Amino acid sequence: MSRLVMKFGGTSVADLDKIRNVACHVRREVEAGHQVAVTVSAMSGKTNELVDWVRSMPVLANRNAPFFDAREYDAVVASGEQVTAGLLAIALQSMGVDARSWLGWQIPVRTDAAHGSARIENIDGAEIIKRFGGGQVAVVAGFQGIGPDNRIATLGRGGSDTSAVALATALEADRCDIYTDVDGVYTTDPRIEPKAKRLGKISFEEMLEMASLGAKVLQVRSVELAMVHGMPVFVRSSFDDPESIDSSPGATPPGTLICSEDEIVEQQIVTGIAYAKDEAQVSLRRVSDKPGIAAAVFGPLADANVNVDMIVQNVSEDGSVTDMTFTVPNGDLEKAVAVIEKSREEIGYQVLQSDPGMVKVSVIGIGMRSHAGVASTAFKTLSEHGVNIRAITTSEIKISILIDADYAELAVRALHSVYGLDK
Repeated sequence: MSRLVMKFGGTSVADLDKIRNVACHVRREVEAGHQVAVTVSAMSGKTNELVDWVRSMPVLANRNAPFFDAREYDAVVASGEQVTAGLLAIALQSMGVDARSWLGWQIPVRTDAAHGSARIENIDGAEIIKRFGGGQVAVVAGFQGIGPDNRIATLGRGGSDTSAVALATALEADRCDIYTDVDGVYTTDPRIEPKAKRLGKISFEEMLEMASLGAKVLQVRSVELAMVHGMPVFVRSSFDDPESIDSSPGATPPGTLICSEDEIVEQQIVTGIAYAKDEAQVSLRRVSDKPGIAAAVFGPLADANVNVDMIVQNVSEDGSVTDMTFTVPNGDLEKAVAVIEKSREEIGYQVLQSDPGMVKVSVIGIGMRSHAGVASTAFKTLSEHGVNIRAITTSEIKISILIDADYAELAVRALHSVYGLDK
């Protein structure tokens, strides 16, 4: 008998009919002999509605206080998952499956004190494991736990994926199945490249890069957690017919397994092409090249909570001045420019330029470690298609290229083809 954690996102539980469909998926696994815990998100759109309710309340009289009390924010927005968990438990009971709903504080899921963006510190899975022995299914509200102050704490947007992987680790599950509105991880976005192929397996490292570089299938923190604990994660569609799927031991249902690199027998040189929209480029021209300049630029940006991504620096031939280019999210561009202008005397730049509407396209693959020429192939291909490169950054298993947004789809399709991902 294997132990599974199944996670269903907001689109999978969007209404009562979809919740009944989820119950059918859960019943299928129970009837196949598995011990099952389920993690659920709020119904699609519900969390946004709850957040809007909080933000529409009057501003606190004390102007030095936060816009709202983060502890009460958590109490409100965590209720969406509570509703879904209860409804799914009721649906399962109506099908003859012994099920019980659990909120984060009941397990308990212990978090730190960062209300609204808490991190899980510990999960005590003993009681749920005990009930597995009696055949009971645990339906757990995702996205939440209990902080050191014994109040509900939420994990930040997308936190239900993290809840599911953490719960799977605590329960010593064999696998964590993430059900979503797509049937796996693809070589690139099928909406841009119809020839994109679903991957049977992808390594933790590659998935972490894909998630952080624009792929929306999984939340980054959940992939990090799975990699640290070696927890296999299976991405699959909740919209497949539950009755048509073989859940017997050894069966391979449609989807993508995220696993350790050594479990992938035939490794591709390039696994996928990811892209991230809404990037902005900031360039500082003719900056004095001396110690402390980088700190003078990026320290204030960090203090202003501006997330800096790609960084490129070019030193002049005589070494006296340098040009510095970096990217920030489009939404942070005005703030970033204001921060840099405020620090102009300390930094000593002559010209400040900013360009919104950039796109970052990334080539990802663990095969890059042992194969030369991957980067040159990308640069040559983009050149042949008339795509100008603004900036480049690399790591051991990825190349990220900043280009104008107008060329994003062309670049993705060209790179997807040149590495043979459409074959």
